[in-house]
Amino acid sequence: MEKRHFGFEVCVYKDEMELSAGDRALLARARDAASGAYAPYSGFRVGAALSLKSGEVIIGNNQENASYPSGLCAERVAVFQKGARFPDGVIGVLAVVAMSPGQGLKVPAAPCGNCRQSLLEYEVRQEKPIRILLQADHGLIYECPSVAALLPLGFDKTYLDA
Repeated sequence: MEKRHFGFEVCVYKDEMELSAGDRALLARARDAASGAYAPYSGFRVGAALSLKSGEVIIGNNQENASYPSGLCAERVAVFQKGARFPDGVIGVLAVVAMSPGQGLKVPAAPCGNCRQSLLEYEVRQEKPIRILLQADHGLIYECPSVAALLPLGFDKTYLDA
């Protein structure tokens, strides 16, 4: 038997002032998107903003539905919009801000498994990592180097190439 560790390091920032102006602006766009989320059932609002290498910024926010599986997460709203509008665009950074009702989040919320899988498809397709910024309300920020880091042993097209 052999044991292996599959993990990654995350940079943790106590606030936005430790980030570049571009990263702060992208988080602001994600925060604005979160405030417009349709979340009448959970009150949990999530906004996403993708920065393309061309300079274009695409936003998304969660869209709930009384039939919960019919809703869609902010990250997938943004990445699918990117796919429809800019199919050849290269994503450089994804910023995600989650805002919970009440006291607010103490740590950033990471994308769900469905979002990680969908984002991995775009990262593999563009053959360049997508850097991810995750923020809890207005506080703590996690910076992840890539989608693949968030989804160790992810399933991608290489498993389908025979």
